[in-house]
Amino acid sequence: MEPEKERTERHPNKVRKRRRAPNRLGGAAEAMRAGRDLEERQPEAKKARLSTILFADNCEVTHGQLCELLKYAVLGKSSIPKPSWCQLFHQNHVNNVVVFVLQGMSHLHFYRFYLEFGFLRKVFRHKFLLPPPSSNFLADIIGLQKKQTTGDLPKMMEGSLPSASSKANSNLQNDPIIQKYGCKKVGLTRCILTKEEMKTFHFPLQGFPDCENFVPTKCSVSITDDSPLFGLDCEMCLTSKGRELTRISLVAEGGCCVMDELVKPDNKILDYLTSFSGITKKTLNPVTTKLKDVQKRLKALLPPDAVLVGHSLDLYLRALKMIHPYVIDTSLLYVREQGRRFKLKFLAKAILGKDIQCPDRVGHDATEDARTTLELARYFLKYGPKKIAELNLEGLASHPEVQAAGQEPRNATEIVQYPNTSVLECLDSMGQKLLFLARETDAGELSSSRNCQTIKCLSNKEVLEHARVEIPLFPFSIVQFSFEPFSPIFTEEMNKRMRMKWAEMSTVYAGPFSKNCNLRALKRLFKSFGPIQSMSFVLETHQVQRPVTELTLDCDILVNELERDSENRGTIYLSGVSETFKEHLLQQSNLFLGLETVILPKDLKSGKQKKYCFLKFKSFGSAQRALNILTGKDWKLKGRHALTPRHLHAWLRGLPPESKRPPGVRVIPPPSEQQDLQTLKANHPKIAAWRWGRKIGKLYHSLCPGTLCLILLPGTKSTHGSLSGLGLMGIKEEEESTTRSLRS
Repeated sequence: MEPEKERTERHPNKVRKRRRAPNRLGGAAEAMRAGRDLEERQPEAKKARLSTILFADNCEVTHGQLCELLKYAVLGKSSIPKPSWCQLFHQNHVNNVVVFVLQGMSHLHFYRFYLEFGFLRKVFRHKFLLPPPSSNFLADIIGLQKKQTTGDLPKMMEGSLPSASSKANSNLQNDPIIQKYGCKKVGLTRCILTKEEMKTFHFPLQGFPDCENFVPTKCSVSITDDSPLFGLDCEMCLTSKGRELTRISLVAEGGCCVMDELVKPDNKILDYLTSFSGITKKTLNPVTTKLKDVQKRLKALLPPDAVLVGHSLDLYLRALKMIHPYVIDTSLLYVREQGRRFKLKFLAKAILGKDIQCPDRVGHDATEDARTTLELARYFLKYGPKKIAELNLEGLASHPEVQAAGQEPRNATEIVQYPNTSVLECLDSMGQKLLFLARETDAGELSSSRNCQTIKCLSNKEVLEHARVEIPLFPFSIVQFSFEPFSPIFTEEMNKRMRMKWAEMSTVYAGPFSKNCNLRALKRLFKSFGPIQSMSFVLETHQVQRPVTELTLDCDILVNELERDSENRGTIYLSGVSETFKEHLLQQSNLFLGLETVILPKDLKSGKQKKYCFLKFKSFGSAQRALNILTGKDWKLKGRHALTPRHLHAWLRGLPPESKRPPGVRVIPPPSEQQDLQTLKANHPKIAAWRWGRKIGKLYHSLCPGTLCLILLPGTKSTHGSLSGLGLMGIKEEEESTTRSLRS
């Protein structure tokens, strides 16, 4: 932030057609944080990560609990309670949130096409059950209330100023904002500075003698009220040649930072202006980026009709040595009497109810300032000059409540006071917007909500194409793909077949045994490997194997893939554990390095601990070492690497008694469904699962590090019955390390 001049921001309320922006943020914020850490000799900040185990005993997460996580990911613990069912560590290092919704798919689809969903099962460690969806699944998971409709005045803005400061209507005509813009709402083009105004306020212009070596942006088309907005903020230092650029932050209209770079000046630095910029000598020492690099990148980033928004923007363009024709300067947008200008810090508090540039922090946060200018511009466009004039900013500038230092930001306290706050309201309090991509026929209630930028598409393919371009511009995105659900009769039949398949995979033939063998001893032997549901005595069997039926032909492949499932990787199953097992394990914890979680299942009826458990480790190697110890002569337990995740256990527990059958009996589907089954084997759902699993995988790899990503299969609900859903989640860097360990 410039020492003597400030900026204001605006949040655009419409997102327009944009060109692709880089999907990785610049390293300025991270570099500055690292520089301060070196100076203070503090350890490097940790990355965001999720807990390894969900707290829900039945592994089912309600839509409301899912909303808890999404709100916490946006605001953090200072404003929102932590989610009750999982842990998100270092939330402030979550860069983006992306939610993929596979509408029409359920838990059944995932395990029916388990082999086809290769990317999803191998990458996402955290999986959980979802209840069958309501009539509006998306509204439930983001906490959308009936009250939140288009045009509602946001609570965090409404009444955020002392009512005593409001101007009487009779005095509005004398307000400088009304004199310049009138009383009616204005469009974007009306807020842009004219060429004469830019000349008056010393903006760099093409053809001017002091701008001969300035680089013009590629803006060459006319702008409209739908042109995209970008918030810009720069930090400078004092060199032997005057002020030079040391940091640039560019924020897209959705609130996502698309560029954040430290810049090394060409000339000798005389004063780092640390109290304003937060930049020190150690911060800039390792930086190699030069002004020409920033100019080149900025020129490539901005679309032809881009509008730059900033506070005292002329200073930044001169520091960048660039010329841009379309600008909104919030220090001039919020007109003040006698040519004076309001500071950005004042406007942020008075208009938005938020504190920025706090005194307990060294220097200004360029990204925060850029985002604030966008939000201020958004407020002006949304509520119009009359609303601004009624606030009586001139009178408010001397109000003690606004001038008081260290006062809690209004928007944060508002959030805490309303337990039914939605994700949209949380984003709004941060000056950010939600991106929603969906097919036009499936957009639903969310598409008309305030603070939501909706792009309606004609097909899933078009949704995917827009997602590649738009996701990097927004801090929170929901991308919905829609698929045709199974017919009700076919769903019921497939549900039964899948449950039978998993039951048969848990069945083993063993023999031969004599007629006089001790059945009780035999059952004890098998129980030492784990709980037995039932046992039948068959004398003809001469080997140990699973039953071979049409449902288990791919059993060996499926078992191998289950072993490689990221949720099972690093997890071991142990049988024969006693009630004191956990106590003994903790006493010898030095033998089990990397142990993260001990899962001790309990009997649902008696509440007693079962005689088996799961141990989850940070790596496959740690799990293997622990398995060797626990199955050795000292512990004498039986075990192996885990095959089935907890949420699958919960799903299989619902197996109805009437669907059980003797091993090896062939299931013949009803004649009316024979054709559907043939189609299933030939193309549609199976190939769709394989194809879209791969497409989502490619899109996932393009996300920036630190992105919290959720894949939601909402489940289905109809008059014929309902199917539960499935959720998968992870943080990109966390999941990529898992994938690397799987490959090794």
